[in-house]
Amino acid sequence: MQQKKSKLNRRNFLGTTGAAMAAGAFAHPAIGAAKGANEKLNIAILGPGGRAQEHIRILKHIKDETKLVDIVGLCDVWDGNDVAKRGLYYSAKKCGLDAEGKDKDRITKDYRKILENKDIDLVLIATPDHWHAKMSIDAMEAGKDVYCEKPMTHTIDEARRVAETVKKTGRVFTVGVQSTADPRWRMANSMIVDGKIGKVMQGQTSYYRNSDVGQWRYYDLTKDMTPKTVDWKMFLGTEFGLAPDQPFDRARYAQWRCYWDFGGGMYTDLFVHQLTHLIMAMGVRFPRRVVGAGGLYMEYDGRDVPDVATVVADYDEGCQVLISATMCNDTQLPEVIRGHNATITFNRTPEKGFNVSQQRLASHPAPPGSNTGEGGELFNPQQPREDTRALWEHFLGCVRSSNQETLCPADLGYAAITTVNLGVQSYREGKAYFFDKETGAVSPADTSWAAHWEKVSHDRGKPTQVMGWKAGETGSLLVPPAYQKLEGPWVDGKDPAEKA
Repeated sequence: MQQKKSKLNRRNFLGTTGAAMAAGAFAHPAIGAAKGANEKLNIAILGPGGRAQEHIRILKHIKDETKLVDIVGLCDVWDGNDVAKRGLYYSAKKCGLDAEGKDKDRITKDYRKILENKDIDLVLIATPDHWHAKMSIDAMEAGKDVYCEKPMTHTIDEARRVAETVKKTGRVFTVGVQSTADPRWRMANSMIVDGKIGKVMQGQTSYYRNSDVGQWRYYDLTKDMTPKTVDWKMFLGTEFGLAPDQPFDRARYAQWRCYWDFGGGMYTDLFVHQLTHLIMAMGVRFPRRVVGAGGLYMEYDGRDVPDVATVVADYDEGCQVLISATMCNDTQLPEVIRGHNATITFNRTPEKGFNVSQQRLASHPAPPGSNTGEGGELFNPQQPREDTRALWEHFLGCVRSSNQETLCPADLGYAAITTVNLGVQSYREGKAYFFDKETGAVSPADTSWAAHWEKVSHDRGKPTQVMGWKAGETGSLLVPPAYQKLEGPWVDGKDPAEKA
């Protein structure tokens, strides 16, 4: 996203964090003050790898401009170096911390030492996925607020436990999905629940990439990554049941996204980005039925995860989401939400907003390709500063006021990881799956899904709507032609039309 510079100072920081990002359209929820206006928030970073370097940059800017935040602790399993530009001691130097002197106790390879420190208010978790849940839960139980990078967790059950811990502890928690700071998704949702596009039928998104070295192989391997500089046992987390024991391997350490033990490939690393904002806009959360497809068709470099993947999720609200990608071609699918009366098309550049194009409803079929979704009315809400910065500003405001309604709260993260993880499970096991949002149970899909919708049709039922729907039957009913009165079974030789 294009970076936007703006002046932020101590005075306006507390009043504008988060709210400014939506240009007043999506105001910060009203909440009571919990932190003093001049209290500094002390932050520790668990896993200062590649993504965390961007967080460090942003937090240093906020610190310089407001004096109200500070990075005071770091934890990583690798010493780090100036070539890869990440790791423990490289990051400590970047943050201005004295790893050999006064800050020594807060520069560590054991995250538990960070959580024991009473001076630390909140943590950023930017570790490999398989550590997200344990660190998040341990941090909240230690009284820390949590900014957790996406995906929220490695497994569905972990996501459920994180969401439960948020409720139990009352801590402020957010998932680092940058696009949730983009006000287009909330504006689109407002239009949808007001019935502006009619009954919601389908959402579609993608995350296509290409690379001549193989996806995620561009993370450097350096010779000084060895069992002497990497706490491999802690990285694996085997003693906590996080990953199976295995020999040290530089690729499995530095390029962990390629392996199921630590992540979920494009399903969890990339699909979560797109899916989270899409279900936010559509007004759905947990899917009922999910199937995943794809394969490892080209990137034969020792990885586990596929280079082509598609997930199809069906919802009890009577709509569907399609997420698709390959890591070997970067031509995107258009990002759209299709309603019975209109289509929302999100432009590739957030600053260009989204278009709403009306459907031409007719009593006769149209040829394929006759509607490309182009044109329509443009809606273009003001974009925030850098998206990750906007997330941080809103999150810090929530921390100060003990407000759990962050831009990407735990329940939204739970719903997203459930969907993509069921896609992984479906792909790997060759089955479609049901998810029970009341119990969190996963079960193999059967004929009941299709049978349910057939019954609704045969019973002449009414469409089910998305969360927050306010528009009654707007754009949700068919207008049967007059001759449809002639339908019906002939019983005892009698024409049903005689009763029409």
